[in-house]
Amino acid sequence: MNDDGPVTTRTMELITAAALMVIGATVMWDSARIGAGWDSNGPRSGYFPFYIGLLILISSGGTFAGAIFSKSGKIFVAHTALRSVLQVLVPTIVFGALIAFLGIYAASAVFIAYFMIRMGDFPWPTIGGVSLGVPIALFMLFEVWFLVPLPKGPIEALLGY
Repeated sequence: MNDDGPVTTRTMELITAAALMVIGATVMWDSARIGAGWDSNGPRSGYFPFYIGLLILISSGGTFAGAIFSKSGKIFVAHTALRSVLQVLVPTIVFGALIAFLGIYAASAVFIAYFMIRMGDFPWPTIGGVSLGVPIALFMLFEVWFLVPLPKGPIEALLGY
């Protein structure tokens, strides 16, 4: 593996096709579980999702087979570009996970502060103001004015929301 291209297009096609095959098989399995056939009133609730899952499985299987026999060595992404993508992807995944524990507003404050510290050269007062101000403004917008409840965490519980 050289510095110019750690990941080939063929590798990414195999990974993506395999992931989609798993998704298609999962859809088929769950659709069969809830009923994928017909009854006296017509198709059961899993009928159409079952066949969509089957189409996903078949088309992804074709892509997977094509990639296995492919001799393409084209570079999908270079190390430097992959590093840039991961610098955004990994914190975004962590942000998504934190929502379950902290709620969307506190997780957003952490997420915004992290990026302002990591990617920018902002002074601490600006980081504090923006990373707290944006979630507070969103809280007011969604929870107070539009009455749209979003996932809350322990801080909102302490405040009585």
